[in-house]
Amino acid sequence: MSGPWLDVVGIGEDGTAGLGPAAREALGRAKLIIGGRRHLAMVPEDGRPRLAWDSPLAATLERIAAEAGRPCTVLATGDPSWFGVARLLRQRFGQQAIRVHPGIPAFALAAARMGWTLEACTCTTVHGRPLDGLRRHLVPGARVLVLSEDGGTPDRVAAILAELAPNATLTVLERLGGPAERIVGAEGRPFADLNTVAIDLTACRTAAPSPLPGLPDNAFEHDGQLTKQEARALALARLEPAVGRLLWDIGAGCGSIAIEWSRAAAGARAVAVERDATRAAMLGRNAARLGVPEIAVVQGSAPGCLDGLEPPDAVFVGGGGRDPVVLETAWAALRPDGRLVAHAVTLESERTLLAFHADHGGDLSRLAVARAEPVGGLLGWRPLMPVTQLVARKPCAPGA
Repeated sequence: MSGPWLDVVGIGEDGTAGLGPAAREALGRAKLIIGGRRHLAMVPEDGRPRLAWDSPLAATLERIAAEAGRPCTVLATGDPSWFGVARLLRQRFGQQAIRVHPGIPAFALAAARMGWTLEACTCTTVHGRPLDGLRRHLVPGARVLVLSEDGGTPDRVAAILAELAPNATLTVLERLGGPAERIVGAEGRPFADLNTVAIDLTACRTAAPSPLPGLPDNAFEHDGQLTKQEARALALARLEPAVGRLLWDIGAGCGSIAIEWSRAAAGARAVAVERDATRAAMLGRNAARLGVPEIAVVQGSAPGCLDGLEPPDAVFVGGGGRDPVVLETAWAALRPDGRLVAHAVTLESERTLLAFHADHGGDLSRLAVARAEPVGGLLGWRPLMPVTQLVARKPCAPGA
């Protein structure tokens, strides 16, 4: 058949009775019906073949690929494009093959039951993702809706709240939109596997740190080798975190730049390169505790360990900035219009930045910061080591 052959139908707890006309038609013409066992049980048996998702998913995708061109329907919960299977199917089969029929998303149902305005909520998922990723969203005043992994998720979320925001309120909303719907507090265990967790932090004064760059130095576990708060905030402002952009943090140390980059914009990605095993482990702990466990940690020495990495949209060079080959390798890999920011605190590494600037241009700045600290029973200014900052933007090809 020409055009889309794979329909992705969002189905709720009310089953096929809740489907709209287009979704019903898609399900009716399917030669193969795919879905979770719970979804497949909602469709009356009529002799057509069915395929339940298997682990790994790649095996099921190959089975679907064998049907390419014949009408197939995938059943999924709620809106398949919102933390659902639609993205995976598009990646595998292409946009032209897919037609999505969204149902009512669990987030919309949960917000309606809670009496919350959906656009004012943070919506996220821990289904198939590290639970620590939730931490970045637990900021004072927020309302957060979380798609659970299973019936144990609410208790695991409650443990994080006890650590970060003990005044937060947790509500568990089970099997929304169906006859078995239930809304309970944290004490309502055991919980159904199909549940959404609502977290109200509007009464909280303290919770996770703000996602704005410039966390205090003591927010990180470190051994003294980290980009200090003031220089870090300025570096991130020049790196310009944004959705989907990839950062290489070379000589990452405790990971402060990569972590703040990833926290600053939803979907920002980072690869943190650190040669020291102890610091690399420290970096991983910091990333998990500050809500960005997805940061890729590469333990190795640059430039050799940079081979094969996805080209970055931005590069920060802290440790290792004395080696001109590191800067040149990063510059060559950087995407057009990408930004390179490098810091130097020694004369040797400063000479490397000056030589790079002579070849490629950019901006040079000297960052000098003094902090008030006790001097006897009084206060005095104690200067930090000055930082030379290089910022270079890679030109686009003519006509790009």
